[in-house]
Order: sequence, then structure tokens, then C-alpha cells
Amino acid sequence: MSMRMNSNALRWAFSVCTVLFLNAAQAQSTAPQTANCPSGLPSDARCLTGQDSAGAFYWIAVPAVWNQVLVMHAHGGPELGEPKAQRSADDLTRWAVTVKAGYAWAGSTFRQGGVEVRAAAEDTERLRQIFVQHVAKPKLTLLHGQSWGAGVAAKGAEIYAASSNGRSPYDGVLLTSGVLGGGARSYEFRLDLRVVYQALCNNHPLPSEPQYPLWQGLPPDSKLTRADLSKRVNDCTGLNLKAEQRSVDQQRKLSSILNVIRIPERSLLGHLNWGTWHFADVVFKRLNGSNPWGNVGAVYSGSDDDAALNGTVARYRADADAVARFAADTDLTGRITVPVLTAHAVHDAVAFVELESAFFEIMQSAGNTKNLLQVFTEESEHSYWSDPEYPALLEALQAWVESGAKPSAQGISDACKQFASTYPGACHFDVNYRVLPLSSRVAQRQRPNSESR
Repeated sequence: MSMRMNSNALRWAFSVCTVLFLNAAQAQSTAPQTANCPSGLPSDARCLTGQDSAGAFYWIAVPAVWNQVLVMHAHGGPELGEPKAQRSADDLTRWAVTVKAGYAWAGSTFRQGGVEVRAAAEDTERLRQIFVQHVAKPKLTLLHGQSWGAGVAAKGAEIYAASSNGRSPYDGVLLTSGVLGGGARSYEFRLDLRVVYQALCNNHPLPSEPQYPLWQGLPPDSKLTRADLSKRVNDCTGLNLKAEQRSVDQQRKLSSILNVIRIPERSLLGHLNWGTWHFADVVFKRLNGSNPWGNVGAVYSGSDDDAALNGTVARYRADADAVARFAADTDLTGRITVPVLTAHAVHDAVAFVELESAFFEIMQSAGNTKNLLQVFTEESEHSYWSDPEYPALLEALQAWVESGAKPSAQGISDACKQFASTYPGACHFDVNYRVLPLSSRVAQRQRPNSESR
């Protein structure tokens, strides 16, 4: 395949390969095995587990009184390294309220670790087919993606838009805390973090270590551990200390980093980790060492000396071929033909709420905003919110699928309050919130070719 193929041609080629792969793999699938349910599930629920023909582990749960709706779950992360069955069991425990509310649930670990969106979408669809073949045929199937898994779910909804008798195998899509801006746009702020951090701290890498372009994340032969990086961050910024215990220089550097990148203290180390090991996964395992992220033209503001910072930070230009290949795997087209409900915490420090604006633009460019409803909560958590909120979202999506009438944010908020009488937790929907453009949060920059969003 030519490296000069544009992203649309690459997406088409990947879609053809996806269908062929799934057709071959599904024929080899074995039946799941009955297992004791993970903790937190209803005592009368039926649970099954197994490993699919491509090597992905999975868990399935069916409540004793099933509403005949299946929720396919695409998990966040992504995890690095080999898949472990415990990941899916943990997901089932976290989303136990889905089963308590009467829905069947199925989630895959995905067959491989790392930033590989299409492969994860394939694994999710393969599991759906296993459920239909070995468990039951649901009346409706809803596809739920969380965090990075929201991109997986959206990608799957696009790939399989008309793959089953001319219609999608998924009747509706729920995307929570979604990383929905595509690969480059969703991750490039972590390159900003790497260059700003290095300009101020100069210890990742240390001056005594081999130097490398920061977009690589980490050289393949590096022995750096997460504990090592944590120590370096603490040495420079005093992140692990109370504010009054930090030196003046530590507080100055920490404040500058947080103000420029616009993240809270609690997410700094996590984003640096992702901008290190996940960047390396993308660059060396997916793109043959080429660069999908750039910061030429980005103007950083919020430090104690912006002029000095902008004159000091390293500048990198993204490689057009790398951008196209990364986009073919991670970027979305908005060609989703079924109802899509997204929900995002306004103060999410992991996946910025402004990514919802980017997703709206994607759906708008495809002429599919009629299929989209976006709602928001006042929360700051990323990984999980309050129990009653999820049944309210699922119920609204199911009703939309069945009636064809798009729900409202107010209706979802009102329904959540009803569910709060059954499930622990409060409701935090903000029905008046209006999301700002992603450019209000992440510095604009020059991008290769015509990719100017």
C-alpha cells in the first residue's frame, strides 16, 4: 500500500480488510463458558466469559429479567501490553448498573494493547456476533464507548453502518467522556505538554541522557519507568508536596505548566505518562518511527514569561504521511446512520469537554447532526460518574431508537432523578451548558496538507 495514499483511500482499504477479517475469524469462534459473575453484579445474573478467535478476552452478563437490549461496551485506555482477561471483568464490575437496569452487557479486552482503534472496533463487533451466535439475539443492540473507547465505538458505528442486511448491527450509540477529535487533534496537546515541561524542567530527558525528539514519546531502548518519571516531575515541580512545602521555583514551574496546558494538578502526571509511553506506541508500533504530531505555529500562553517560553520550546513539524496513516485508523468521518448520544463532564481533566465541539463539527460535515444529541454533566470525573446517570442515558437512547423522536437534555436529567430513587448517587446534568471550540483549549498550529481544523 502506497504511503502517499490519502486518508480516505486508507479508510476504504481498512474497511474492506475489516469485513474479510471478521468473516474469517467469526467462523472459528468457540462458545463462551459459564462463570461466576464478578463482584457488584446482581446475584441472579448469568455470566459467561471466553477468548475469541483473535485472542481477545471478554465477559458477558445477562440479567435474570432481561429487557432484550444488548449493550456492547468498548473500554477506555487504551491499555498497553498484552490483553488480560481481568480488564474485561473489571469493566463489567464498573458498569454493573447496566445489568441492574435490565440490559445485557458484553465487553472485550481487545486482542492487542496500544493505540489501534480499528482493531478494537473489529474486536467489539466480533464479540457482538459471538453473543448472537451463542447467547441470544437481542431486539436492540446499543454500542457504548467510554473515553478512548468512545472513539472505538464511533469508528465501529461508521465501519459497520450497513454491514448486516443493508443496516447497521448497532441500533444506537452512547459515547461517554469521549476522545472524539481523532488521533492527532485529541493528542497533540500532550506534545504541547512535553515541550513546555522540557523547556521548564529539562529532565525528561535529562541532559546526561541521549536526546530525542519529544514527539517520539520515548526511544525504544529506554529503561525509564513510570516511577522514574514521577520522581523527575516531583523534583522539578513538587507535585507530590503540599503547596506550602514547594520551593518558589517549583511552584513557579508547576503553575506555568498547568496554566499553559490548562490542566489541573491531578492530571499532570497521567498526561505526561500518556505523552511518553502511548506516544512511543503510536510512533514505533503503528507509524514506523514517523511523526503524526506537530507544534509549528502554536503560541503558548499562561506562563510567567510567555515570550521566553515560546522562544525556548522545541518545535516539530508533523509528517504528512504519518498524519494520514494515523488518521486512517483513528479519525472519524461522522458517517453514522443511527442515533448517537454523547455525554461529557464539563470539568473532565483527561478528555477535554471541548472535544465534543470537534465531534459536532465532524458529524456536521457529514450532514448527520440530526443523529446527534450531546449532553453534559457538572462533574469533574472522567472514568465513571453517578450510577443513576447511566440508566437515564441508556433509556433515552433506547426510546430514541424505538420512537424516532430525539430526546432532550432536560428529559434525560428528569429521568435521572427518577433513577436516583433506585440506584445510589446524585444527578449532575447541566442542561444549559454550551461547549466551546477545541481551539479555545488547545493552541492552534500549522498542520500538513489541507488538515487545518
